[in-house]
Amino acid sequence: MKLVDTAVARPVTIWMFTLGILLFGMVAAGRLAVNLLPDLSYPSLTVRTEFVGAAPAEVEQLVSKPIEEAVGIVKGVRKVQSVSRSGRSDVVMEFDWGTDMDLAALEVREKLDVLFLPLEIEKPLLLRFNPNLDPIVRLALSRENAGEALNPAQLVSLRTFAEEDLRRALESLPGVAAVRPDGGLSQEIQILVDPQKLSQLQLDISQISDRLRQENLNQAGGRLETFSYDYLVRTINQFADLNQIENLYVAQVHGSQVRLKDVAQVRDSFVDRQSITYVDGKEAIEVAIYKEGDANTVQVAQTLLAQLPELQKALPAGYRLTLVYDQSEFIKQAIDDVKSAAVVGGLLAMLVLYLFLRNVWATLIISISIPVSVIATFNLMYGQGITLNMMSLGGIALAVGLLVDNAIVVLENIARHKEQGKTAFAAAKTGTSEVAMAITASTLTTVAVFFPLVFVEGIAGQLFRDQALTVTFALLASLVVALTLIPTMAARERSRSAVAEPAALQQTAPAVRRWYYWPSWPLRMLGKAVRGLLLLLVTVLTLLFRLISRGLALLFSPVLGAVQWLLSRLEAVYRRALAAALQLKTLTIAVTLSAAALCFALLPRLGADVIPAMSQGEFYVEVQLPVGSAIEQTDKVLTKLAALAGEQSAVKRSYAQAGTGAQMTVDPSIGGSHWGRLNIVLQPGSSAEQEQQVVAVLRDYLSQQADIAVKIDRPQLFSFSTP
Repeated sequence: MKLVDTAVARPVTIWMFTLGILLFGMVAAGRLAVNLLPDLSYPSLTVRTEFVGAAPAEVEQLVSKPIEEAVGIVKGVRKVQSVSRSGRSDVVMEFDWGTDMDLAALEVREKLDVLFLPLEIEKPLLLRFNPNLDPIVRLALSRENAGEALNPAQLVSLRTFAEEDLRRALESLPGVAAVRPDGGLSQEIQILVDPQKLSQLQLDISQISDRLRQENLNQAGGRLETFSYDYLVRTINQFADLNQIENLYVAQVHGSQVRLKDVAQVRDSFVDRQSITYVDGKEAIEVAIYKEGDANTVQVAQTLLAQLPELQKALPAGYRLTLVYDQSEFIKQAIDDVKSAAVVGGLLAMLVLYLFLRNVWATLIISISIPVSVIATFNLMYGQGITLNMMSLGGIALAVGLLVDNAIVVLENIARHKEQGKTAFAAAKTGTSEVAMAITASTLTTVAVFFPLVFVEGIAGQLFRDQALTVTFALLASLVVALTLIPTMAARERSRSAVAEPAALQQTAPAVRRWYYWPSWPLRMLGKAVRGLLLLLVTVLTLLFRLISRGLALLFSPVLGAVQWLLSRLEAVYRRALAAALQLKTLTIAVTLSAAALCFALLPRLGADVIPAMSQGEFYVEVQLPVGSAIEQTDKVLTKLAALAGEQSAVKRSYAQAGTGAQMTVDPSIGGSHWGRLNIVLQPGSSAEQEQQVVAVLRDYLSQQADIAVKIDRPQLFSFSTP
């Protein structure tokens, strides 16, 4: 085979190609994005429209239906659904996989720009993420005096800083789609009109609204041009304090001027609370950060956390910004576990090879195919846009055991030809060429099992595509390594006579000195010095390799003896079992079929699920009181749950939210002051049994409460819908 002949005859070329592939592979590995699973959700856009004061039926008729009709013809849309609730419309569009979301967003904006909606409706917002997913990062903004209850003024200042400063700093980070502060108090000027006084003066509430609108102005007044300068004129007549509002002229009744303070009470108050947030039982401002739909969770979280020290330095005196929840922690931990499993699997494969081959050099030659093939796979993964997730890394871990098969076959055949008296070069060429087609066919049959999964459509195709491509790339890389690098290394074993012959020729060759002999003498001395250093390095590495080989031989000699004894015993037992099976053919077939039938009978007892439940070290308790319950009642329930959870030793911290507030979800079952949620973070290293104990304690308490619907689940890391 020409490829094998070239590999054996050009070892430097093969090593340069190998080092180049390793270099680019390590660069590609550093650039691969990290994610928990492949993207299982359809690319989505959400059009959110606020219609203050409108009933759900009006929102559906005036907002949701026109938007659905306008955006339903956008290219690539596969599904459009809407949720209309009091004061808000959400139209969710799902696109086909592979749709360019930048172009899709532009086309949706074009459709919305030409859409005519009622004037009192605010401009629709386009959300480039799935609002049903949980935020990737949650921050808590609080004050240093955490032991004291925050007064209303402090809650207002916290909420104002989070809305105006912190939100602006976080939304500018790459990959961040939205930042939603929640909790605290928002300042509001309230005018409490006395209806009896209005009736006595024969005034209408609309007159007061009109007067407030007329007197509170800040609008452009045109442009004034002179010979020297041009001036922009602006009409500014805004209220500066409460006294100006109280002294507002309303009307003249029976010759007397009626001021606003005569018919109403003006006070500096707060907006009705839509949510109350707690962190470790103390009220704070929760800042939820959502990522863009196509952004990488780990990269966005790392960018955000890198800016966290700078944000903390910019906080006003007495403020504190803490990290409450980081979704990327669980993802990185899960990926690290899969990586360690793959590394341990590779080391165990090398150990098993050594126990069977009993030769360090042969084990090293075969084992080198594992890292080379895996690193070469990273190049192809980067080219195909595959992320480091549990499926792709699982494919690498699955392929680790298959990568050495081709190398074992090649090296075993080369060793057979060496035993027949051939030189290392001849044995490498002949032995590899003989089995080249066999290992190629064997590899392609395995590839034929995995590669067709790439063409499967739907959720199964999205889930297994990365794994199928990773296994395919790794197997093809191992085939190339077995046909090139393995024979190159196996052919390096030379005899002493072959090495001594060129030295003898060099001694008898006549020395011819050219004119450039003495001028180039320093360069030749430098070259000899470099060569001597390289020979010294090779000698040291050779001695080190021989010491390691002797050490392993001494260390594993008892294990090697035990393995050989065990193999001989297994061979003897197998011979007797095979002889008995051949004599009792009917009984052997009957036992085999019976065992297969029993195993098949157990199949219905196995559960079925797309993704197994994953313990994240965190769970949440969602409660719903009767519709119409005041937010204070929901707050009491969550406060009691947080105190109960804080008594458990396995709980690290908790954070709660009563009322939906600024939550981005479009789930119609979540909404109103009667809804609340308590998130509980467990101590690092907590077991599933400890998590279930905490859940049981909370469930027992809630079971004793009347009219409370409870849902206990883990944070949603991803979502998918079956096509």
